[in-house]
Amino acid sequence: MAKHGKKWQEVAKLVNPESSYEPAEAMELVKKMAPAKFDETVEVAVRLGVDPRKQDQAVRGVVVLPNGTGKSKRVLVFAKGDKAKEAEAAGADFVGDADMINKIQQGWFDFDVCVATPDMMSEVGKLGRLLGGKGLMPNPKAGTVTFDVTKAVQEIKAGKIEFRLDKAGQIHAPIGKVSFDADKLGENFKALVDALNRAKPAAAKGVYLRNIAVSSTMGPSVRVNLQSFR
Repeated sequence: MAKHGKKWQEVAKLVNPESSYEPAEAMELVKKMAPAKFDETVEVAVRLGVDPRKQDQAVRGVVVLPNGTGKSKRVLVFAKGDKAKEAEAAGADFVGDADMINKIQQGWFDFDVCVATPDMMSEVGKLGRLLGGKGLMPNPKAGTVTFDVTKAVQEIKAGKIEFRLDKAGQIHAPIGKVSFDADKLGENFKALVDALNRAKPAAAKGVYLRNIAVSSTMGPSVRVNLQSFR
């Protein structure tokens, strides 16, 4: 079991680990208990009542957080011609085709999200092992393989995040920074939970939202009362 410092142990006294808190109170507690000097990310961990080994119970989706994530994402768009110009106008940080593919093959990864037009995917597919291993491969389900590059880039810049079930049957996602007002964190939290409910597989049985905890990067976690979300 990991040992925590004195500051962590002190702030942890503010929360009862056996209790669950209403979302608004949970956000306030997370802000109070962030021990680091930097602006920590507020993260949500969700345990779902699905079997991650079964394909028909996979949970994956995207959501645009109404108040953003507090982090500016660097967007790379694979596109040609007019679509490349459209991506640049939308605010993409990097735009290109063969030149960008070659750059990545040489070891360049100074970006956070990749978007590609469908006609580029035969070429982008060559980067499968490089991008896939870092979770950067464009995917239609995530809205990152599209001809509507303006919408894709603008949503990412506005705070769009992707969530995906891991092998332990959990979802982990950021909902902002501890510097956010508690009500803004609460709005982002609700948007994420609503998106998770919309992504519920038809094959899922029993209680879907089993447990949710919210915490800052370095702080203790707070269990959230989910009664109103079920």
